[in-house]
Amino acid sequence: MGRYVIRRLLQMIPVFIGATFLIFVMVYALGDPVAGLFGDRAPDPATAQRLRQEFNLDRPLWQQYLLYMGKIFTGDFGTAFNGRPVTELMGRAFPISFRLMLVAIAFEIVLGILLGVVTGLNRGRAVDTTVLMLTLVVIAIPTFVLGTTLQFFLGVELGWINPAVSAEGRFGELIVPGLIVALVSLAYVTRLTRTSVAENTRADYIRTAVAKGLPRRRVTVRHLLRNSLIPVVTYLGADIGLLMAGAIVTERIFNIQGVGYQLFQGILRQNSPTVVGFVVVLVLIFLLANLLVDLLYAVLDPRIRYD
Repeated sequence: MGRYVIRRLLQMIPVFIGATFLIFVMVYALGDPVAGLFGDRAPDPATAQRLRQEFNLDRPLWQQYLLYMGKIFTGDFGTAFNGRPVTELMGRAFPISFRLMLVAIAFEIVLGILLGVVTGLNRGRAVDTTVLMLTLVVIAIPTFVLGTTLQFFLGVELGWINPAVSAEGRFGELIVPGLIVALVSLAYVTRLTRTSVAENTRADYIRTAVAKGLPRRRVTVRHLLRNSLIPVVTYLGADIGLLMAGAIVTERIFNIQGVGYQLFQGILRQNSPTVVGFVVVLVLIFLLANLLVDLLYAVLDPRIRYD
């Protein structure tokens, strides 16, 4: 196991370099960041030149990338064009998005897997058909429609929640936004679990366990569910990174000042250091989440061994 982890960590290095270089090129190809900083007004040539020298924008792109990555390895993610360090923005945004991700993942794991097991064990019955129809409805409705609708009825009409989340982004305020973020993924987790459970129900090891007279609960939890969770864990592992970065719409609706909010502001204002810095951290989160998923395979399925 230790050698496998080391090998995977070494494999992450070229993936990390390639992904961050592509992101760096694409972000800086959007336009002149200095011109975007001044908006519609033409910048003073002397001021623009000073800013380009300060942020190394007067150098070739490959040199800008090497200089930027060199600073990152020392913990310096640069300074945003508004003068605030990018690490300061990260220190405020990532904890909020992390709490939002935890709420969303909790909904996906608890409700998604529970509904998937129930429908998989009752394939073709009324409960199975009803849940499948509901998941299709959730997938078909855009997130911004669900978000604004719940925000209006629960926040404005009924007053059960605050329509806008505070700057601290406490757990209690993130329950409804977390549910909105999780709904589509929850539907996919339900359908994945249902399919996997329904297929494994007919497997030989399940028939053997039932023939031995094992209790139904033990067969379901210890044998059926454990082997059915591998595709679900794969999906959830990839979803962690998406939940950290892909909640831009929901964060805008509820005014959550997390990662999605900062990325939106950075792209809108062509604030390249902010966008690149946040995305570099998200790439690391994706890579580590994939490594964690691979390690969980061996926990769920004893037949999988890493040498």
